[in-house]
Amino acid sequence: MMAPAPAKETILIVDDEASIRRILEARLSMIGYQVVTASDGVEALEVFHRSEPDLVVLDVMMPRIDGYGVCQELRKESDVPIVMLTALGDVADRITGLELGADDYLIKPFSPKELEARIRCVLRRVEKDQAAGIPNSGVIQVGDLRIDTNKRQVFRNDERIRLTGMEFSLLELLVSRSGEPFSRGEILKEVWGYTPERHVDTRVVDVHISRLRSKLEDDPANPELILTARGTGYLFQRIVEAIVSEGT
Repeated sequence: MMAPAPAKETILIVDDEASIRRILEARLSMIGYQVVTASDGVEALEVFHRSEPDLVVLDVMMPRIDGYGVCQELRKESDVPIVMLTALGDVADRITGLELGADDYLIKPFSPKELEARIRCVLRRVEKDQAAGIPNSGVIQVGDLRIDTNKRQVFRNDERIRLTGMEFSLLELLVSRSGEPFSRGEILKEVWGYTPERHVDTRVVDVHISRLRSKLEDDPANPELILTARGTGYLFQRIVEAIVSEGT
């Protein structure tokens, strides 16, 4: 008797344009995802709590509660991956969602194929979170900060610091070569899985670095852990006195 196919991830599509909801629902269903939809921010939060999706595709400009408001509400209680859709032309507007906790964004009009690629990449990171427990993973101690690469969690003393999957993946990458700089392009490729086609894409990295610093640094304005490599990108301070042990 054949084993049942594993349940595919559920994706919540939030957009006030019915045509976009229909197209994305059809495309994503066709490649095997379970899809639920909402047409405004209030409905989005209701559907989120009811269906507990694995990823949210979230439009910015919506009635009742806009995408930024929904993103803020979700981040108060969940680390669910969020990909934002924005028609706003200004770069500052585009990155507002990232600053509020979104994992990535796409500019309207966009190719459904490109969205599918972004969804696949972000969900791969989540799967990595859930599959954590690889034997060679360990615990890295830097001062009062403990990075558990086995459980993919970070603690200051005994208090857990909440990171999204993408934030942890970024931290893990930087720590893997502590003292050596990564370019923004390298980080985009390794963490987000795509090569930047436009300069603005690298702001995704900058905003996530800023988010990590705000959570990990004693003084985010004068970072001592995650440093800027001038003209290159970013690096994690060289780990000299780190205690590295096998995860249990």
